[in-house]
Amino acid sequence: MNNLQETLNRREFLQKSTLASAGVLASASVFTSGTSAKRKVAMVGTGHRGTSMWGIPVIKEFSDVIEFVGLCDINPGRAETARKMLNVTCPLFTDFEKMMRETKPDILIVTTVDATHDQFIIKGMEMGADIVTEKPMTTDEGKCQAILDAEKRTGKKVTVTFNYRYSPHRQKLYELLREGAIGKVTSVDFHWYLDTSHGADYFRRWHRLEEKSGSLWVHKASHHFDLLNWWLESEPESVYAQGALEHYGKNGTIRGTNCRSCAHKTECKFYFDVTKDKRLTALYVDNEKYDGYHRDGCVFKEDINIYDKMAATIHYANGVNVSYSLTTYSPYEGYRIAFNGTKGRLEAWVKESGKMTREPYDELMLSKNFGEVEYIKIPQAEGHGGGDARLRDKIFRNPNAADTFRQSAGSRDGAMAILVGIGARKSMKTGQPVKIADLTDLKPLAVKA
Repeated sequence: MNNLQETLNRREFLQKSTLASAGVLASASVFTSGTSAKRKVAMVGTGHRGTSMWGIPVIKEFSDVIEFVGLCDINPGRAETARKMLNVTCPLFTDFEKMMRETKPDILIVTTVDATHDQFIIKGMEMGADIVTEKPMTTDEGKCQAILDAEKRTGKKVTVTFNYRYSPHRQKLYELLREGAIGKVTSVDFHWYLDTSHGADYFRRWHRLEEKSGSLWVHKASHHFDLLNWWLESEPESVYAQGALEHYGKNGTIRGTNCRSCAHKTECKFYFDVTKDKRLTALYVDNEKYDGYHRDGCVFKEDINIYDKMAATIHYANGVNVSYSLTTYSPYEGYRIAFNGTKGRLEAWVKESGKMTREPYDELMLSKNFGEVEYIKIPQAEGHGGGDARLRDKIFRNPNAADTFRQSAGSRDGAMAILVGIGARKSMKTGQPVKIADLTDLKPLAVKA
C-alpha cells in the first residue's frame, strides 16, 4: 500500500542492490538481533500506511515483545524518513532478498503497492518468515492462487489485516447475527459512501491505476466483502457487477499533473495542498527526487482507469443475496447496512464524516417481526472504529488468544474477499455473472468452519 516508485518495475525492486552510495542506507553488517525472546520484524513498504499503522504504534505498544530488524523500500529517502519516524536503528534496504537473508525476520509486514504484495508474500515465506499483509492480499486470481500454493508449500502463515472486523460496533453486529436475533438471514443491503476528500484521494495516488490497485473493487471493497463473509459466516458463490468512471479522470474539464504545479489551483474544488501535511511532505514530497512520485496527483488525469461508482449483486453459498454499492464522491462518508431475516431486520447507518449531526456512538436498530424495535448504542472509538489497536494486540501480543468472534483472518479469508472484487471487475467487462469457484481452486463453503 506504500507509494512505491511507479517507473521501476517489480523485478528491479527485488534485484536492486542496496544504495550505499546514496548516503541514506545503513550497513546491515552492524545489525544485531538483540534479545532472543523478542520476535524479529521486518517491513517492506515504508509509506504512510506502513509507518502509521504498522510502524510507530507497533513500536510504542509492543517493543517488549518485538523488534524491527529491517526496513525495505524502493525509495531510499522514504526508507530513511520512516526510520526516523519509527525512531529505530535497524538497517535499511532497497534489495528485498538481501534484507531477508541478512536479518532473518520471524514476521514480514507487507505494505507495498497492492499489485506487488504477492511477490513479497511468496518470497518472504520461502525465506522463512510468517507474513502480515495489508489488504488486499493481492490483485488478481493468478497471484491469489500462487500465494495459496506457497503457503501450503512452505508451511508458513499468512495473516491478512482486516481491521474492520475488530471494531466494537461491527463485532456487535456479528454477535447479534450469530445469536439468531433476526432468524435466518436471507438478504443484505450494503452501501458504502466515500466523500470528496477521502474518496478523491484514491484518484490522486497510484490507486488510480487498475494495474497497481486492482481497482477499488479490490483495494477498497475487499474490506467490505470480508465483512460480509465474516458476518454471514459463509462464502460468495457468484457476483454480477456494473459501474463506471463518470466523475473523476477524463470527465474533468480542467486538469494538470499534480496540484502544486497546476494552473487551476484557485478554481479546482479538488485542489489539495500536500505541503500543509508535515507527515505526507516528509514521506513523499521530500523524496520525489528519488522516484518522481506525486502524492498530490490530479484527480482528473486522463490515465485514471478505475471506476468511481460501482454496484454488485452477490450470491452466497448459503443462499443469501447481497445488494452492494460503492460511491466515491459523496458529500459525507460512512455506510448503511441492513440484514433481512426470517424474524426481523438488523440495520445500521454509520456516519464517519460530513456535516450531518454525529453522535458519540454508533447505533444499531433491531426490528422484530410482530415485535418491538430496539436501539443499541456502541461508543465510538478511534482507529477505524477501534479496530486497529485490537488487531495489533492480537497479532503481536496475544496471537494464541481465543478467537471468540472469529476475527483473525488468514489466506482463505483474504482470497474470498478479493475474489468477489476480481469477479466483479471481470463481470463489468464481460456483462456476465462470474462464479467464484472458476477463479482459483477454492470452492465456496455454505457454512465456514
